[in-house]
Amino acid sequence: MSSATPVLVHQYPVVRQYMTPTPFTIGPTQSLTAARHLMLEQGVRHLPVLDGGRLAGLLSERDLLLVESMPSVNPTVVRVEEAMAQDVFAVGPDEPVADVASTMIDRKIGSAVVMEDEKVVGVFTTIDALQALRALLRGW
Repeated sequence: MSSATPVLVHQYPVVRQYMTPTPFTIGPTQSLTAARHLMLEQGVRHLPVLDGGRLAGLLSERDLLLVESMPSVNPTVVRVEEAMAQDVFAVGPDEPVADVASTMIDRKIGSAVVMEDEKVVGVFTTIDALQALRALLRGW
C-alpha cells in the first residue's frame, strides 16, 4: 500500500471572484444629474455607459465631479456622453486578478469593465482588487 502525499494546487484568483456582477448602467444621453442620483442611490462610483446595449464608455464619480466643478456647467443639461471616458479598459471575467491589477496600476485607472460575449457582466474596481489582496493575505 502506497501512501501518496496530496499535491496542493494553488489557483490564482480571477476577476469573476471579486467583481461587482450585473452593474448598474446608464445611457449616454442621460443627464449628469441622473447619473449622480443613480450613483448615490446605489452606492456605486462607476457606471458603464451603454448605447443600444453596447459599451460606449464609462462614467466614474471622479469624471462626474470634474465636469460638475467646471464653471457654467449645468448638470441637468450636460449629458453623460460629454463626461464619460471612451477609452474603457475591458477584461474578461476569467482574467487573473494580478494581470488586471497590473494594467490598472500602469494606466492609473480605478476600474475595469468586465465583458463576456460582448455584454457587460461586471465592474472590477480598486476596492475589488483590495478585497482580493485581503483574501490572499488571510490565506485565501
